[in-house]
Amino acid sequence: MISTQSSEADALGTASFTPLSSNKSPELPELPELPESSEWFSTIGKKLLTGITGLGLVIFVVVHLLGNLTLFFSASAYNRLAHIIERLGVLTYLVEGGLLAIALVHIAVGINIHMNKQTARPVKYAQYVSAGQPSRQSLSSRTMIVSGLVLGGFLVMHLATFKFGTYYTLPDGSGRDLSRLVFETFHRPGYTAGYVVVLSLLGLHLRHGIWSALQSLGIATRPGLYAASAVLGSAIALGFIGLPISIYFGLI
Repeated sequence: MISTQSSEADALGTASFTPLSSNKSPELPELPELPESSEWFSTIGKKLLTGITGLGLVIFVVVHLLGNLTLFFSASAYNRLAHIIERLGVLTYLVEGGLLAIALVHIAVGINIHMNKQTARPVKYAQYVSAGQPSRQSLSSRTMIVSGLVLGGFLVMHLATFKFGTYYTLPDGSGRDLSRLVFETFHRPGYTAGYVVVLSLLGLHLRHGIWSALQSLGIATRPGLYAASAVLGSAIALGFIGLPISIYFGLI
């Protein structure tokens, strides 16, 4: 019996217990390091930002095109629309300020993405070859920075010509005769030819830009969207080009 009890005691004694110290604080888990920059400034964030601002600008361009097309119906309808926009007052300035901010962000981030690509690959390709369906490598995708900068410069000239250009007053003095300025401007061959060239670049820019924006937002997963983007970009460009050509050749 004694030996049995001793064995049991030895067996029990093999388990060791570490007493808790009342003076020792428990160790806290190590906190993860914060990123050096916001996710919006990462490569994915920048593409997402250009996608959102780009689609915002596409919506404005479509609305602007619809306004231009009213000139095909009558000059008075076009002037009435311009007068309504002018009467909105502060709201018009707020929308214009918002559009300017969106355009500046879109341009700045686009330039930054292009410069980062140039830094990552200082030696240019000897020859560009499309990688097939996933990459969508095309002339429009390779010239996005060029067409974008040209469009940015054109925007400044366009505003100087029409928004801040000659102010003609309607015969009854009820408002601005903007249609007169449009007709006079597009009867100038140099301006009309330049307008057609630049708006053709807009179609080229939108051909890839719309699809790229949808892809950045995770929407361009259906195969038909790439073709739809090309069709929409071309339709917008043709809509804008049709007006000056029709005015120049006296079709309206």
